[in-house]
Amino acid sequence: MAASSSSVTAVRSWRTAFLTLRDETLTNPPSIPHLLQSLIFSDAHSSFISAASDLPAHEVTSDLLFLVQLVANACQFQHDLVPTFSNTCRLIHDLSHRVPLDINSSSWFLLLDSLTKLMDYFLSKETSTASLYKPVLECLETLRHLVGENQRKFSLQDDIQLVNVVLHIIARMHMNVISLYSSSGNQKSAIEMGKKLPRNGSLWEVQTASFTMLGELYSRTGSSFPIDIWQSTIQVFRKLMDLLASKNLVVEEIIMSRFYASLLHCLHLVLMDPKGSISEHVSSFVAYLRMFFVYGLTSGTQLTCAAGSSKDKESVFPSFKLTVEEPKRTNNTPYRPPHLRKKESLNARQAKSLYLQGSSDHISSMADVTSSDSDYSDSDGSLKDINGSRCSKIRVSAIVCVQDLCQADPKSFTSQWTMLLPTNDVLKPRKFEATLMSSLLFDPYLKARMASASALAVMMDGPATVFLQVAEYKESTKLGSFMALSSSLGQILMQLHIGLLHLIQHETNSRLLVLLFKILMLLISSTPYSRMPRDLLPKVILTLQGRIEAGFPFKNDQTGLQVAAISCLTTALSVSPSTQVKEMISEELLPGFEEADKKSGVLLTLLHHCERLSNPTICFEALQALRAVSHNYPDLMLVCWGQLSAIVYKFLREGTAEVASKSWKDQAGNTTVFVGEKIVTASIKVLDECLRAISGFRGTENLLDEVLLDSPFTSDCIRTKKVSSAPSYGPQSLEDAKEERNTCPSGSQQWAETIEKLMPLILWHMSAMVRSASVTCFAGITSSVFFTLSRENQDFIVSSLISAAEHDKVPSVRSAACRAIGVVSCFQKTSESAEILGKFIRAVEVNICDPVVSVRIPASWALANICDSLRHFVHDFPLKQSTDSETNFHLVELLIECALRLTRDGDKVKSNAVRALGNLARFVRYSSSPCVDKKPVSSTGYPSCDHVAMFPARSELNAFDGGGITSSCPASLKDFHWLERMVQAFISCVTTGNVKVQWNVCHALSNMFLNKTIQLQYMDCMHVHNSGRAPSVFGILLLLLRDSSNFKIRIQAAAALAVPETALDYGKSFPDIAQGLEHVVENLGSDSISAPSSFKYRIALEKQLTSTLLHVLSLASASDHKPLKDFLVKKASFLEDWFKTLYSSLGETSEQSETVGCDSVGNQKKEMISKAVQSMIEVYQSTNQQSICQKFKKLVAP
Repeated sequence: MAASSSSVTAVRSWRTAFLTLRDETLTNPPSIPHLLQSLIFSDAHSSFISAASDLPAHEVTSDLLFLVQLVANACQFQHDLVPTFSNTCRLIHDLSHRVPLDINSSSWFLLLDSLTKLMDYFLSKETSTASLYKPVLECLETLRHLVGENQRKFSLQDDIQLVNVVLHIIARMHMNVISLYSSSGNQKSAIEMGKKLPRNGSLWEVQTASFTMLGELYSRTGSSFPIDIWQSTIQVFRKLMDLLASKNLVVEEIIMSRFYASLLHCLHLVLMDPKGSISEHVSSFVAYLRMFFVYGLTSGTQLTCAAGSSKDKESVFPSFKLTVEEPKRTNNTPYRPPHLRKKESLNARQAKSLYLQGSSDHISSMADVTSSDSDYSDSDGSLKDINGSRCSKIRVSAIVCVQDLCQADPKSFTSQWTMLLPTNDVLKPRKFEATLMSSLLFDPYLKARMASASALAVMMDGPATVFLQVAEYKESTKLGSFMALSSSLGQILMQLHIGLLHLIQHETNSRLLVLLFKILMLLISSTPYSRMPRDLLPKVILTLQGRIEAGFPFKNDQTGLQVAAISCLTTALSVSPSTQVKEMISEELLPGFEEADKKSGVLLTLLHHCERLSNPTICFEALQALRAVSHNYPDLMLVCWGQLSAIVYKFLREGTAEVASKSWKDQAGNTTVFVGEKIVTASIKVLDECLRAISGFRGTENLLDEVLLDSPFTSDCIRTKKVSSAPSYGPQSLEDAKEERNTCPSGSQQWAETIEKLMPLILWHMSAMVRSASVTCFAGITSSVFFTLSRENQDFIVSSLISAAEHDKVPSVRSAACRAIGVVSCFQKTSESAEILGKFIRAVEVNICDPVVSVRIPASWALANICDSLRHFVHDFPLKQSTDSETNFHLVELLIECALRLTRDGDKVKSNAVRALGNLARFVRYSSSPCVDKKPVSSTGYPSCDHVAMFPARSELNAFDGGGITSSCPASLKDFHWLERMVQAFISCVTTGNVKVQWNVCHALSNMFLNKTIQLQYMDCMHVHNSGRAPSVFGILLLLLRDSSNFKIRIQAAAALAVPETALDYGKSFPDIAQGLEHVVENLGSDSISAPSSFKYRIALEKQLTSTLLHVLSLASASDHKPLKDFLVKKASFLEDWFKTLYSSLGETSEQSETVGCDSVGNQKKEMISKAVQSMIEVYQSTNQQSICQKFKKLVAP
């Protein structure tokens, strides 16, 4: 009864106090502080709080809102309000934690606005004391608690309002921070200060609370915040961090550690979801975050040098041994669980902290919000090392923020490499020059080292691969006082290699080792070893090989680490071939395999791990590495053939037996069978690469190695094409390549062994993956090897490809077969065999209609190669009439129809179809003209194909699988408008196709123009769908030449326009072509290069345009078109200057040619220029332009 009576009394006192307060404020209001002191704050605080528990929530909320608004508005008229405001903040804080308030959007806005005014009042005071900061902390804690309790009620707009308030409070405290350390300009650096208690810990407690709340808001709804809120947050961080960095304020003390933890954690949450550019802030953030890399390690005893003594520094990669390990318990006290250790550490810290003696419990709980039991786990040492663990959290948070910056803006972050990575002496710990590598090498805590490794992995990925290509290593003795960016990057890459290889040799933690291998793999892929020390790449390979041979002591992670190490070695063997690496491996193999097997070596190590069938994962990775060796160092494969062939044969026998012993139902879901399938496939790919290396495969063979136009201006623009499927041989001249083809080739014996011993085991394998890899092997054979094989082996290859292309049910196998058919069909002797070509055409015809696009692409590619092979055959052998001409006619008809149908497919298929049509248009003979008297003829008079006897009388086309090519088409081509359909297809492809399609159209038109049976002057009469407004083929070429942004297309278009030999061949388009070429040449210098990749083709474009314009101008005198002559008169001044430039460049060329001893190209250029100038003279004479004639005559005068 007594308790009930006291409760009723307390409720009555509450209501009386607030009713009186409302009445008094409505009448003549007295002083607010006195009124509140007499009505609200005079009673005992605890009794007033207990009364709220018995009141309705809406009543308590209404009264508190009235109170806080009244107090907040009073600050405009009263001055000495600190006690009143402090009591109000404490009352609201305690009530909000005791009673669930009824908060909605409107009441939240009023409360937020009033509390903001109260906090502004305290922060605006000139003199900052703990008594002023404590109410601010209570307000922040109140808001934080209310947000947590009413999270589901709050909308996004409510959270945004709170974020703005928190940002406002942080910004208001900026001047307080400046004034706090205004007299610290001459104090020592924070590293020298060590542990020093700040003069005003309450300030940092407020900062800690603010950033803690801000981080929670971003963690909860940050992804939905608008960009302006995110940018405002970044600006607040930038302003504060610039100030702290300028003062070098990194203090190793518990209160400051809490502030750093909340600051860095909040920054991490903000950077995780970037909503705008941070390029202008990256450098400032990095400068501040870098100060924390050695936080807590500056006392001297914790930062132990991981390197050994100076006696170990005998090579580029000294054999240092890490001495820094995870902290261990050195006392003999009983084991204490983590949660008890945390409790004891908190008690100890509270006893040491002066500020915490007067702080309330709720402030301590909020300041420690970022701690958790996991932070003090068993792996982080004993109770005595709790302080070190706390500091390690700061270091980890700073490194994580660095990683966030790199991920948010990787391009801008590249400028910070010199700040974060060492340029010298990476194995020497220096506390004043902390880098990510120093953290990785010397930090005593695994979490910090793992964070450093993760950040380095992110830095090495992305744009680093591109911008590191400018790196160039120079010896320190050659470096001056100023170090260029390329030299700095070269030094950084060298130090990264030294540090990472040292760690890989000595690190004992399995998780960190996995990250180290990942970093090294990225580093190897990004390093331009040709600009680094010659022995760097060999030492990387030897270090990895040594680590693989030494193995790893971890039973659980041994396989994973071996796989990671071998994958890293594969990357090192896959970079641009190195002469030093080749010599190193050659020395290993020099004694022979029997002697070399007793020693260690890179290739021997890989061969040894390939035979570990008990561990399929390691075996697979070792095979990948062997494939990389075969691709990059093909000259070594002949020596290794015996061992590789034996290993592959072993895999094939065991893999085939394993698959054959089980039914398909038993294999379903069986991991062992799947791994076995992967190993068999990988071994076949090694075999394929090895055969290509031994055979000298360099890609699809060009049958005549011809140049489209033998122009002296373009003869020096020979572009070498790198074929990714071909091994990386050294540079080879064209003469050497031809001589090599004529000599007895290597690889015949190896291919014969493969066909007779290995192929029967895999071509009909149950696994489609294995069959596809086996058929792909045939795509790497060379013509010299193919035709030195026995007739039986040649037939085996052809029949295997035909069977796989026509009868295999798996698309990947058919695709591989079509690819191989396209390679074999390019062999010169293959084009002479009508039987082989006929079978190939039939197989390709089946697959170009396949519903799977991955099959149609290689099938269309093979079709274009077959057409090219036919074109070269017709060029080599004069056409003769034969009894098989009807069959030949059907063959051409079939190829044209197939190619025309494919021009309506996707771009990748379309480009091959256009190339096929261009090859056919080059040699098909047309017997009639498309126009008579410049008018289209009737349907029976369209161009037709004459009886083309492409093969000699010995043609064997009637032997296609026991019968001839069946066709329902008539024997005569005169009923088909093939030439017009080709032109229609070309124009359509230019309009709808991509860059590659457009380039092939230009090339195909060049081939069409070279056909002597086509009267080019009638090409303008051909219109798409009989539409008189359709552009001519010449108009299409001019359009591409003028408007295309791709320089390769413009080069090919200009080359095609130079093919017609006379002005009559250009037809009525000749004036437009001459004017268009002149316009392009005149404005070439003002053309903008949209893509950087086009820059390397600019010179080639200039030379091709010069050659084409000279050719066209040399024909201008034969034209009677008056507007063209008037145009040439108008452009006489430009043409005169242009010819002078050409003559002057000709003089420079002749001076260079004298040293070489050959000026035939210069004479040819001079002849072309003189011919064009003479044509211009004739044009100007016919128009009575005597003065211009005299100027041009002076150009050719000796």
